[in-house]
Amino acid sequence: MSTVELTKDNFDQIVSANDFVLIDFWAEWCGPCRQFAPVYEAASERHEDLVFAKVDTEAQQELAAAFEIRSIPTLMIVRDNVAVFAQPGALPETALEDVIGQARGLDMDEVRRSIETAKEKAGEQ
Repeated sequence: MSTVELTKDNFDQIVSANDFVLIDFWAEWCGPCRQFAPVYEAASERHEDLVFAKVDTEAQQELAAAFEIRSIPTLMIVRDNVAVFAQPGALPETALEDVIGQARGLDMDEVRRSIETAKEKAGEQ
């Protein structure tokens, strides 16, 4: 599967319509982004059941700002509308595969419970 270009207009629809979305925040002028691109594309071909998306931070500055992207490339993984991973830096292939495997293995019910617990604790303080 080829990657999908995310914009502020289609972001919510694509992320909410899919259970597992990997998002690469990148820019054309970014050397590490260009290095990461073939690794990301190859992973998208190996994991055809997942949605691989890209956000051009130059063209989609509002989207990049909404996610507080400070360094590119930044990889984010969204499962069931919950951001479960976000890390700047160009990952090598083995690290990307490891992150995908870990994200696949998450118990999303447990993740949601942890989020609720954290929100409750924050409200108590």
